[in-house]
Amino acid sequence: MRVLAAVDKFKGTASGAQVATAIGHACWELGHECVELPFADGGEGTLEALGGANRTSTVTGPLGDLVQAQWRYHRGTAVIEMAQASGLTLVGGAAGNDAIAATTTGTGELIDQALDLGATKIVVCVGGSATTDGGLGCVRAITSPHRLRKVQLLVACDVQTLFVDAAPVFGPQKGATPAQVELLRGRLNRLAQMYQQEFGVDVRNIPGTGAAGGLAGGLVAVGGHLHPGFELVADELELHEHIVQSEVVITGEGYLDEPSFEGKVVGGVQAMCTLADRPVAAVVGDASPDVAGRIRHRTLVADHGIERALREPLWCIEHSAEALLRELLTG
Repeated sequence: MRVLAAVDKFKGTASGAQVATAIGHACWELGHECVELPFADGGEGTLEALGGANRTSTVTGPLGDLVQAQWRYHRGTAVIEMAQASGLTLVGGAAGNDAIAATTTGTGELIDQALDLGATKIVVCVGGSATTDGGLGCVRAITSPHRLRKVQLLVACDVQTLFVDAAPVFGPQKGATPAQVELLRGRLNRLAQMYQQEFGVDVRNIPGTGAAGGLAGGLVAVGGHLHPGFELVADELELHEHIVQSEVVITGEGYLDEPSFEGKVVGGVQAMCTLADRPVAAVVGDASPDVAGRIRHRTLVADHGIERALREPLWCIEHSAEALLRELLTG
């Protein structure tokens, strides 16, 4: 039997590639072929899913310090994960962040380097940011932004947040106090007016422009096109073709809950399998009781206990996947 392992990372525990490999081992133990397809929804992990980094650049980090940012450039296509240059993890999380000063300058520097190399397509993945600068740092770091008009600029995002709403929706997660949230909201409103005057684009009422603290809006202002992250990755990796060529599909992520079915990997893979009439199930770290009936699944916590799931996640994934495959084969 041909099994497709189309899986997201188990955040903080295992990468998508590691999860897919563990499922592949389970298939091998049962005598089945496995196509390992690490996946992502346009946020962190998308760079890995789209081929992995093959370049490292020194750029301006979110608080001005230099950081080493990994990205990809291959045959005219650049893949940039903004978290590599402007991510919250780079400053140690919300406690180490300066929500007002945090900048997307480094992301813009990566885009500028891609343009210098002659990129004709640039994919920017906008998850995990430290910033609420509306993308101003990014836009200002791009030498001659008009060059982007000759490029296919795709912005992968999985939220519908409006530009100005980025402040109240995401600001607190990045360490902003209530007073700072109001300051950021006003700054985003003024910035939207500036973008309209400078680039002729009103980003305020476009769903998704608030992603990554408004970085998505700044990129739209200079010619970028918002694209649901899961769909973008699915197109790039030819997910539909892999599904129809498989008898069974296993997907997975760290925690299964309602958002898993709203533009995330598990829900997206399930929807495509339904259309292709292929059985699908999930291996997950843990699951909310609210979604117990949404997709057939096994959890590492229920199968092996939380301590072992954290200590030996790949062993647990392999054995839970093996049990899940046996269930699917016996109906």
